[in-house]
Amino acid sequence: MLTSTLNNSTVKNIALVCIADLIVGISYGALALSQGFDWWVPLTLSILVLAGASEFLFIGVIFSGGSPISAALAGLLVNSRHIPFSFAVSDLTGKGAKALLGYHIMNDESVVFGLAQETNTEKRAAFWLCGVGILLCWPIGVLIGEVLGSLISDTHVYGMDAMFPAIILALSLPALTDKRLRITAIVGAVIAVLVTPVLPAGIPVLLALLSLVIYIRK
Repeated sequence: MLTSTLNNSTVKNIALVCIADLIVGISYGALALSQGFDWWVPLTLSILVLAGASEFLFIGVIFSGGSPISAALAGLLVNSRHIPFSFAVSDLTGKGAKALLGYHIMNDESVVFGLAQETNTEKRAAFWLCGVGILLCWPIGVLIGEVLGSLISDTHVYGMDAMFPAIILALSLPALTDKRLRITAIVGAVIAVLVTPVLPAGIPVLLALLSLVIYIRK
């Protein structure tokens, strides 16, 4: 059992994150339905893409008049941050056929929880527990959101769109005790804020990765 490998605090935190993702999934399902998408579109994306930021961006681009191709490219651009993630968790995803599922459940939350543990066994357990938990909770949240979509006129009123960045910030705070990592994060945040007004959504986050040069330099 994955839970028996981890301490109760870690299991509890992973459960809370999965519940939070379920709530955001409700927002996503309701938003997609309110923008005229058929029920199967957000549900299919939630299972096959399993990346909240790019899914929100996909339906937003199409709703604003963009083509499905441009929406898909925008989503791929945002998800390109998963490329360095894949190198960081290559020892946690497993080998062979198992690795296909392992990389599919790789997301911001599972990567953070996996890398935050001390031993390799704990890292692997946390990564899989969080990844599989989100794999289940995200589509369930989307289904609930589609059912309740007619009752929610504006999902942004509830602040659900801010849930993802709030979760990632909370998970990242313990790692910022390292001075060099803290400076890197601050520089990246400054870059993202400065270019946000003039660049399309998703690009500022990618440019913020330039701050990693500070961290990798000896």
